[in-house]
Amino acid sequence: MSLDQFTAPLRAFYGGLNADERTILFVILAIAVGLGFLIGRRGSWETHRYRSFGSWRFPPFQNSSEQLIARVLTKNCPAPDFHLMNHVTLRMEDGTTQVDHILLSRFGIFVIETKDYGGWIFANASDKTWTNVRFRQRYTFQNPIHQNFRHVLAVQNLLEFIPKETIRSVVVFCGSAEFKTDIPNGVVRVDDLLDYLRQFSTEVIALNRLQYAVGRLETSRLALSGETDVEHIANLKRRFRNNS
Repeated sequence: MSLDQFTAPLRAFYGGLNADERTILFVILAIAVGLGFLIGRRGSWETHRYRSFGSWRFPPFQNSSEQLIARVLTKNCPAPDFHLMNHVTLRMEDGTTQVDHILLSRFGIFVIETKDYGGWIFANASDKTWTNVRFRQRYTFQNPIHQNFRHVLAVQNLLEFIPKETIRSVVVFCGSAEFKTDIPNGVVRVDDLLDYLRQFSTEVIALNRLQYAVGRLETSRLALSGETDVEHIANLKRRFRNNS
């Protein structure tokens, strides 16, 4: 079909309109363009509202992987034996630290760091950084076990009445990444998370003490807000600048 054949019905339709009808058509088209622009701007804002620090990205609250973990744990870890806290910001002597999830239970307290990667992962528990390979590109990122150690320490310091060995680090990978090395202890894929947690089946925290721990954390966490994220990022920048 030629261009003239394609546009002929449109020309005939437009030619059959009177002046008022043409004005109404232009108004409708202008409104449609304006709505499209606003929707596009909103989509761009949703994409770029992540705050960045170096190669790290900070969503205002939960990203999709964190939401997935929250749904899995909420569905499968019911009260009163479990209590889940998400996106917890705690103060430390040198600033703040943000914990993706804290699952408190009679079987231990699990401090969970969530990661979402594709490609290949090369990991060693003792290395400072791990490597992610995607489409022949290599990227390094902070060892999440080391990263989560700070989170565990913050929880241990706050819950000094809970035995330290019952507060455990768990790093969960949610993306399609494939480990090309042995997966370090305490690191699991999201599909294996529940099985990993179920291996801790012995009660190590009495229910009344568990409830007290929940209260301590809930009253100590910083309010969930954009300002909290801004303060945390500023603390990160200061801490890493001092360590560089």
